[in-house]
Amino acid sequence: MLDDVDRDILAVLAEDARTSNVDLAARVGLSPSPCLRRVRRLEEAGVLLGYRAVIAPEHVERGLTVWAAIRMRIHERGLVAEVERSIANLPGVTEVHHVAGDQDYLLRVEVADLQAYDRFTGEVLPRVPGIGHVTSFVVLRTLRDDDRAIVPRGAREAS
Repeated sequence: MLDDVDRDILAVLAEDARTSNVDLAARVGLSPSPCLRRVRRLEEAGVLLGYRAVIAPEHVERGLTVWAAIRMRIHERGLVAEVERSIANLPGVTEVHHVAGDQDYLLRVEVADLQAYDRFTGEVLPRVPGIGHVTSFVVLRTLRDDDRAIVPRGAREAS
């Protein structure tokens, strides 16, 4: 069970995972040793899953984001497992969600440009057996993406 101090630790680390333990401890009102013990306990309990660098996609040839909704042709158990393994490992796919409704999967695809996405849908996706239909949503502008802090800190609370 998380207490208020645990929640404060998680909030600080979500804002800046590179915060030193000394700074983290000061911000949550603890001394460094108990703070580090709490962080380790949160990691061991599987609450704090990890730390990562968030990279601007346009600097690594991923300047175009497309959400691809995929509907399978047929839903056979073995084929579903194969499709899931395949789409999760496709180049450019950064998220895969199994969804309810008219579609079966929602993929976040990050590629260099429209030509690269055209190759993705024309050459890469057709190699995955069982895919029946793909509906693409090209992102024109991102208004909020918590992983990439598009909105300046505090702007959401102010509105």
